[in-house]
Amino acid sequence: MEELQKQLSGKDGEGFLKTLHGIAVTEGISDLHFFPRKEDVELGWRQDGVMRSIFTLPIALYTDVVRRIKFNSKLSLNITNIPQDGEYSFPHDDYEVKVRVSSLPTKFGEAFTLRLLDPKHGIVPLQELGFEEDIRGELTKLVETPNGIMLVTGPTGSGKTTTLYSLLSTLIGTGRNIITLEDPIEYQLQGILQSQIDHKHDYGFALGLRALLRQDPDVILVGEIRDEETAKTAADAALTGHMVFATLHTNSAIESIPRLLSMGVEPYLLAPALRGILAQRLVRKTCTACKGKGEKCEKCRGSGYKGRFSLAELLTVDKGIRDLILASAEQKEVEAHAKKQGFKTMRERGEKIANTGITTMEEIVRVTS
Repeated sequence: MEELQKQLSGKDGEGFLKTLHGIAVTEGISDLHFFPRKEDVELGWRQDGVMRSIFTLPIALYTDVVRRIKFNSKLSLNITNIPQDGEYSFPHDDYEVKVRVSSLPTKFGEAFTLRLLDPKHGIVPLQELGFEEDIRGELTKLVETPNGIMLVTGPTGSGKTTTLYSLLSTLIGTGRNIITLEDPIEYQLQGILQSQIDHKHDYGFALGLRALLRQDPDVILVGEIRDEETAKTAADAALTGHMVFATLHTNSAIESIPRLLSMGVEPYLLAPALRGILAQRLVRKTCTACKGKGEKCEKCRGSGYKGRFSLAELLTVDKGIRDLILASAEQKEVEAHAKKQGFKTMRERGEKIANTGITTMEEIVRVTS
């Protein structure tokens, strides 16, 4: 950490930001955070899903950094009392890294969050995401299904979009018309038509999905199911011959069923439409250099962890589960049936993986609690 602080010290705003960009990409940082305080500003970053404090900036330097961030992202320099959003790109090696910028007024000045979208991390082959072999095999079968709904669930930052991009990439070049509806479009996918949600002009998921269906798609990606209309339209699309991929914010695969029902999707629509539900988290790997000890380890910066893999549970919707949905069965009944068919929860799978030393039980508990 001392070496990082040396690299960031003694620079003006432009030099500081340029150096920070380079370090962040090299270290695999997903988000940079500037937290204004009374006498200084804290710089933190999110690495492998965990926030860490990195550097303290004097207010004068931060003022210069903010000016550069706003200039790069075309934000109003003189507006400090309302949130602003923008984006910019910077060169790294032989490619461009996109940065999404968000400002927030606080008591001691504007706080900024910079999300780095490195195109090299955009599309990861399914076999490299870290899913267990049985889940990977089932996902491959589900992707080839001609119609229905495939859900990927989990909290923000759990890798849902990466998984969906990976699944869609296997369909490119198969003669299917693939269209996505995203908010925002994080990575450009060659061979796929991508549409950007624009809430300022009332272009939301429900309206976008209705318009998208008039484009004669075979495969549809809905960035997120948020409301009744989007959920019902997705179910209708699945029942009329389309394969629909979508995300949903639930903690587990089985919880997605009552969530969709509570949105107003009728059981007679949901039961025949659903094909599979994948719930996932990103789990940190034990650092191979220090064996998880962390002390003075430059590779993991003392954390004991380096890199992540996808931990998941997959519910394949069979006739038994469809019958339970039609009967408005309770969640525990659905889970009992699924377990008889071999379903394992993320915690159960995580405990088994932790015993191999790839990660720790503490990490499994952290991400599955």
